[in-house]
Amino acid sequence: MTVYGYARVSSSEQTLAGQDADLRKAGAAKVYREKISGVAARWPQLEKLLHIIGPGDVVLVTRLDRLARSTRDLLNILDKIGKAGCAVQIAARDLG
Repeated sequence: MTVYGYARVSSSEQTLAGQDADLRKAGAAKVYREKISGVAARWPQLEKLLHIIGPGDVVLVTRLDRLARSTRDLLNILDKIGKAGCAVQIAARDLG
């Protein structure tokens, strides 16, 4: 079992540091990161992550809106993760 993190921000001015730190603190062995708009047709790092996961792995995000751009998209991504035999977890934000 491997815990993979996925972090995304929508613009190049934003930083991935907070998400990255939270995901690593929550146990992510590897974090896939991208700076790309939520309306983009493809998220290459997410696609890469979805191709490498296997049974027993965990996909970790800081918030569900980092994983998908719409409810329909989220359901499709969760279906792919579930069919791969994986789980999704949300890492709690370190507020203090």
